[in-house]
Amino acid sequence: MSSPDPQVRAARNLADPSTEGKPTKNLPRGRGPVVAVTGAATGVGELLTARLAASDEIKQVIAIDERRGEVSEATWHVLDVRDPAIAEKLRGADVVVHLALDLDLETDPAARTAYNVRGTQTVLTAAAAVGVHRVVLCTSAMVYGALPDNDLPLSEDAELRATAEATGVGDLLEIERLGRRAPRAHPGLNVTVVRPAVLVGGTDTALTRYFESPRLLVVAGSRPAWQFCHVDDLVSALEYAALEKIDGEFAVGCDGWLEQEEVEALSGVRRMELPSAVALGAAARLHRIGLTPSPAGDLAYTMHPWVVSVSRLHDAGWRPRWSNEDVLAALLEEVEGRHTLAGRRLGRKDATAAGAAGATVALLGTAALVRRARKARRRF
Repeated sequence: MSSPDPQVRAARNLADPSTEGKPTKNLPRGRGPVVAVTGAATGVGELLTARLAASDEIKQVIAIDERRGEVSEATWHVLDVRDPAIAEKLRGADVVVHLALDLDLETDPAARTAYNVRGTQTVLTAAAAVGVHRVVLCTSAMVYGALPDNDLPLSEDAELRATAEATGVGDLLEIERLGRRAPRAHPGLNVTVVRPAVLVGGTDTALTRYFESPRLLVVAGSRPAWQFCHVDDLVSALEYAALEKIDGEFAVGCDGWLEQEEVEALSGVRRMELPSAVALGAAARLHRIGLTPSPAGDLAYTMHPWVVSVSRLHDAGWRPRWSNEDVLAALLEEVEGRHTLAGRRLGRKDATAAGAAGATVALLGTAALVRRARKARRRF
């Protein structure tokens, strides 16, 4: 999913108007649907755009983003998804896959919500106005909530019990609400919702940063269970949805899950166990004083299970190409050399000190040092 920033948004003004709405290469296409992809220039959107453009089952790909991407076979439109002009760009599309979401940890939360919610509202309304019959939304299995009494695995039709306390989850819950309401407001519009597990492969989230720490923080008494989803599998599931081989609400991820002990054995990274009150209190303080981008709510997703069945995709004939073990190995390779503590990226010098002192000392000591520094400044 894309993470638009002011520099990216400014790029729309640099687009070549002579290429607006035209594919770079005019290749013969199949008789399948015309699919529009928002957020098509980066991340999952770019991967999906390339996959659809290469498919004989797709007639045409309409790519929409705030800058022109590299998939030359697509028909590109450069604009912000919140712009009502997007309706004309979607005209003629059968299916829209909406991936223009900002889930960047460093984005101001209010700006992130404004972009995500307004963008989704605009896309759904515009799609309905020009006769698009299906919109595919991508949220996360995080919407089920990470709770100690969750079933292992959760059914895909389980109640969504998440709260807005974790990064971006409030936005995802609102996007799902908009998706449920849209068919009632716009008869004839179908909405499909795709919920990936912990997404890995060129992603940067609080959950991938968990594996950049010198020790794996484990809250005493918790029972973590890890289910991953490689971006390749997410893209193939989104293609299934775009081709209308599956509809409704469904999860995507690896089969089964890994217990925390298995994760530690496979990663070779030792745990650092803390009481719940200490871990949650320290995480809240560090976020409140601006030392970490992750709110304390993110910690729940490393404490309690939120593994989800992927039976609906299985019933549709889809199978993941990646196992949890393989995705974890890929993640560890990807984050090698990065150093994160309590969700905050560290420089090499800081990371060496943190590793030597231990994650617990750094986690609890950071807040104390900041308070001490503030007191010292007030004296002067």
